Amino acid sequence: MDELFALAGWVLVELVLIGTGKVVVTLATLGRWRGERLSSREGRVHGMAGSLSFVRDGQRVVTRTGLLFVGISAYVLLALAAIAM
Repeated sequence: MDELFALAGWVLVELVLIGTGKVVVTLATLGRWRGERLSSREGRVHGMAGSLSFVRDGQRVVTRTGLLFVGISAYVLLALAAIAM
């Protein structure tokens, strides 16, 4: 039962981090880049293995792994800014 709660917690945290990454990418690039849709597998079809982003139809698309990395980085920067104050 504990493993089930841990799995549910990790899925929730991962979705929050990916969502944060998607917002940061959209805001930082003013909409020129976009995050990969959670329901699609465009990264596996159009991107190289292990890539964090790829170009599709002239627009940069950040994969789920890239969005997770950006989301974690955003919260790390936020924590560092809070500590510095």
